[in-house]
Amino acid sequence: MRNPTPRGISFIIALIVSLVVGIVNWIIDINFVNSVIMTLVAFIISFFSSFYSIEIFIYRKIKLIYKSIHRLKKQQLAPNIIGKEAWTHDPLENVNQEVLNWATSQKEEIEQLKKLELFRKEFLGNVSHELKTPIFNLQGYIHTLIDGAIDDPAVNKNFLKKAAKSVDRLSDLVEDLIHISQLETGQLRMSMGKFDIHHLVLEIFEGLETRADERNIKLTFKEGCDKPFWVLGDKVRINQVLVNLIVNSIKYSKSEGKTQVSFYDMDENILIEISDEGEGIEEEHLPRLFERFYRVDKSRSRHEGGSGLGLAIVKHIIEAHNQTINVRSNVGKGTTFGFTLKKTRPE
Repeated sequence: MRNPTPRGISFIIALIVSLVVGIVNWIIDINFVNSVIMTLVAFIISFFSSFYSIEIFIYRKIKLIYKSIHRLKKQQLAPNIIGKEAWTHDPLENVNQEVLNWATSQKEEIEQLKKLELFRKEFLGNVSHELKTPIFNLQGYIHTLIDGAIDDPAVNKNFLKKAAKSVDRLSDLVEDLIHISQLETGQLRMSMGKFDIHHLVLEIFEGLETRADERNIKLTFKEGCDKPFWVLGDKVRINQVLVNLIVNSIKYSKSEGKTQVSFYDMDENILIEISDEGEGIEEEHLPRLFERFYRVDKSRSRHEGGSGLGLAIVKHIIEAHNQTINVRSNVGKGTTFGFTLKKTRPE
């Protein structure tokens, strides 16, 4: 029997017992009438005793276990959690299915915990490395000054400037870590309002014009996008997102290239894209690009500066707007970051 019930099991046991009694009666040569009566009595007694034992001492306990499993899964302790439908099903089959489901969920949970443990180790290693560099630099500059360089006018000011730069990097790193923590825990609330994102980008272009000129990077809008596009969002945070993405596009673009900002009307949303003409990013790096401290080219990225948390903050800000951000890249051609914001009407 694939899904045995107490009644079915009891019937089989009673049938076996009555068959044994009948064979014994035949061997010891009891008359036919008495043999039938004894066999029938043996069948009835064995059936009810088996049924009682299985139902009371086994199946009811299994049903209790099954009920407890459901209570734990539902995170409730109400006595009616199971309902009539669950009690009418075969409890052995139900418990078997529940155990299989539990084993599957445990396996998935263990795999997820392993990934989180690996992520935690990488994060701690990255934080340690990011903190160690400016601290080591500070230590070297300060001890050199203490050892006598403070009296050398040709050295002391230069070392103090370098020490101040390392302090600024430490400050930026700690501030970014606090910022991410506030975004993740929901402590940092978005102040939503209407604004023209085209005008906002124009202001950012003006502020970054000198930086772009240093690398001969042209800051442009895509054809047809040099006009107002009204969106709903936290203007200060979206400014932070745009500055980060545009600065990155300037930083990693080829000299004499361009950074292009595009807007697309997506019915309920506006899609904003920032494209560069840099070296591009290999596909294997794209899924991890928004992780904290993840760098495609570690040596080059640290040389260019930054805490390594910019894209992680960008992702958290966009997600706090209940929107999405993505990236696509072609090696040798450039990279495009795109995110959406809720479309709205002009004020």
